[in-house]
Amino acid sequence: MMIATLAALLIQDLGVDHEFLYRADRDLKSVAVAGTFNNWDKKANLMARGADGRTWTFKRRLQPGKHQYKFVLDDENWVTDPKAQKQEDDGNGNINSILILFPSEYLKTPGKKGDGVVTPSAIRHLQSAPDLNFDRGELTLAITVRPEDVAKLEVVTPNRRIPLTRTAGDEILETWRAKVPWNRRDGLKYRFELGDGPKTWVLGANGVREKEAEWFALDPKTFKPFEVPKWVEKTVFYQIFPDRFDNGSAANDPKDVQKWGDEPTYWNRYGGDIAGVERRMGHLVDLGVNAVYFNPVMKAPAYHRYDPVDFYEIDPEFGTNAEFKKLTAGLEKVGIRTVLDQIFDHVGVTFPPFVDVLKNQQKSKYLDYFFIKSFPVAVKQNPPYEAWWGAESMPKVNLAQPELKKYLLDSVNFWHDNATLAGWRLDVANEVPDWFWREFRQRVKGIDPNTWIVGEVWYNAAPWLKGDMWDASMNYPFRDAVLRFVAEGKTTSTQFLNQLMTVYSWTVPQVSRNQLNLISSHDTPRFITLAGNNRKLAAMGAVVQFTWVGAPSVYYGEEIGMEGGADPQNRRGMRWDMVNPNNGLLNLYRRLTHLRTNASVLQSGDPGIVLADDANRVAVFSRTLGNEVAVTALNRSDRAQDVKFAVKDGTGKPVTEMLDGITGNLLRARDGVFSIRLEPLTSFVALKRTPETTTLIKGLARLPQVKEFVNP
Repeated sequence: MMIATLAALLIQDLGVDHEFLYRADRDLKSVAVAGTFNNWDKKANLMARGADGRTWTFKRRLQPGKHQYKFVLDDENWVTDPKAQKQEDDGNGNINSILILFPSEYLKTPGKKGDGVVTPSAIRHLQSAPDLNFDRGELTLAITVRPEDVAKLEVVTPNRRIPLTRTAGDEILETWRAKVPWNRRDGLKYRFELGDGPKTWVLGANGVREKEAEWFALDPKTFKPFEVPKWVEKTVFYQIFPDRFDNGSAANDPKDVQKWGDEPTYWNRYGGDIAGVERRMGHLVDLGVNAVYFNPVMKAPAYHRYDPVDFYEIDPEFGTNAEFKKLTAGLEKVGIRTVLDQIFDHVGVTFPPFVDVLKNQQKSKYLDYFFIKSFPVAVKQNPPYEAWWGAESMPKVNLAQPELKKYLLDSVNFWHDNATLAGWRLDVANEVPDWFWREFRQRVKGIDPNTWIVGEVWYNAAPWLKGDMWDASMNYPFRDAVLRFVAEGKTTSTQFLNQLMTVYSWTVPQVSRNQLNLISSHDTPRFITLAGNNRKLAAMGAVVQFTWVGAPSVYYGEEIGMEGGADPQNRRGMRWDMVNPNNGLLNLYRRLTHLRTNASVLQSGDPGIVLADDANRVAVFSRTLGNEVAVTALNRSDRAQDVKFAVKDGTGKPVTEMLDGITGNLLRARDGVFSIRLEPLTSFVALKRTPETTTLIKGLARLPQVKEFVNP
C-alpha cells in the first residue's frame, strides 16, 4: 500500500522522535533540514554543528507516515540525503529524500485481527472535519484505527447500532466511516465499539475504555456544517497563463516581445493579453469549460507576474482595468466564471513601499512592511531581507502590519466591484499565516458566500480545509497518484486506487468534490511529456481527471496534446495550429467536458473501488449518486484485457444496463456481470442507463468522433 503524509490525521501522540544527520565533505556556515513537515521552510529547522565541524544534526518529533525532505547548505544549496531510505521524484522534476516513520508502539506489538489486543493510541475520533461531517442531509462519523488491528467496528447511539465501513487506509492508519440518521433538530449521543477476539473496547468523549465510555454529544444549536460553493463540483476549469495564451493586440506589446512560437526562456515575453483571450473565447466555449483560472494579471515586472507591485491595476501589457471588467462580464455571458490568482506572501522590488526602503534605508516609514535583516538594503543574491525562497526579486511582506494588511484585503473588495469574479486562487498559500486566511475568508464570504477560495499547497491540505480558511486546494496529491500509475507506470492498480481513496478521505466529501484536480500546471512538466509523449496515456490521465471526485482543471494546451518539460518549456505559447477537427485528443476532451458538465453522478457521486487487478494492470472505480452510477476502467498494460465487473447504483440495486460515455454504445450485463475488452493503454467510461443519461449520451452526436483512444 502507499503511505500517505499524515499531517491531517493527528492521533493520540503517536509522534516519533527522529534525528536528522548530515555529514559534510567541506566546511559549511549552516545546514538546515526542510520538508513537508515544515512547509519546506529552510529557516525553521536549523541543524547543530558537531565537534568535528562536519557533522550536523537536528532532532524533531514527527508524525508517523511518509515525509519528503532535503538539506539546505549555506542557506541556498538544496541537496538530498545520501543516507535516505529512498529518493523520489516529486512530479516536478525535483528529487527529494524520503523518510518513513512508524509509531514506536507499532514496533513493540504487531497488529493482528482476533488476538484480543488493540492499539489504543491509534484509535481516534475528533468532533470536527473530517471525522464529523454533515453533507447533503446526512451525518457521517469516522474513526481511525491501526490497520488489521480490529475485527469489528460499530457506531452506537441510544437506540441503534450501525456498522462502519473501511473507506481508506495505508500502512499507518485505516479510516472507517458510517452514515448516522440525524434530523438536526434534536441532540445526538453516540460512541464507538471496537471488537477484537473476545474483547470489546468503547471510544467515547473520555477516551478508549474496555467496557464503558462517556457519550459524544452533538448539539444542533452549536453545530455548524462546513459549506462550500455548490457550483464548483459542476465545473470544468481552464487554466490560462496570460502571457502565453494569445497575443490579440500589438498596441500593448512589451518592447522585447518575442515572436509567437519562439523558444521560451525564463524571461522572454510573448505578449498574451485580454484581446487574445477575447479572440479565443470560442475555443473555450467549444471545449465546454465553464470557468477560467487566470494566473496573475496584476501589474508586475516579470512576465509571470508573481511579483506584484500594484494590487489595484491590471498589468498594462495585459490590458486595462476597464478591459478586464469587460472580459469577465463577457465570459460570464457565455457561461464561464473567472477565478483570479493572487499573491499575499511577497511582492516585487518595484512595489512602491519597497522602493522607498531602497531609497531611504533606515529612515523609510515602510520598514515594518518587510522583514529586513541588515543594512544597507539592496536587491542582490542572498538579499538582506526575507524573500520567497531567497529570490531577491520577491521580498516577503509582513501581513501583521496594519496599513499593509488593509491595503491587501481592501483589494479584494476592489476587484469584486470592478470585475465579475467567482473565486480566488491563493499562491504559496501554505507560507501565509493562518490568521490572515481566516480574515481573508471573512472578507471574501462577506462580499459573496458563493465565492470560491482555493489555496496552493502541494501536499495534504486538510489543516486549511476545516471551514475557517479555504474551500479547496490545488490537488497535487491527486496528480501524484495519476502520474505514478498512468504516466510512469510505477504503481500497481491497488496502490493507485488506494492512493486516490486516501487523498479523497483527507477532507470531508463536499470539500473533496470541489478540489481543483489537475494533472499539469504552470509549475509542472506537462503530463503528456512525463508520459513519454504517449497520447494514449495522456488520454487515460484525462479520463481519470474528468471522472474522479473533484473539479477538473485543464492547463492551456493540454487538450490538444502540447508537450513541455520543466519551466520554461511548460510555458510555451499556445499551439493554435493544433486546434483542428483532426486532433483526436481535443475531440476526446470535448466529449469528457460534455459528460462532466451534464452527468450529475460525475459531478457529485461518491467514489468506490470496483476492481484492482494488479497482475493485468487493470483498475476500475465507480461514482454513485442516488440511483445513478458511473464506472471508469483503465488498462495500463501493453496487451488487451477482458475486464469483468459487477456494480450497484447508489441505492444498492444491481445495474444491468450501461451506456458507453464515449461511443454511446449500450452495454448489458450477463448474470449481473459486465464484460468489456480493453485494448492496450485504453480507458472506458460508462453510465447506468437512465432517462437522464440516455439524453446525455445523445448529445454526443454533435461532437466529433474519437478514433484514437477507444476500442474498435
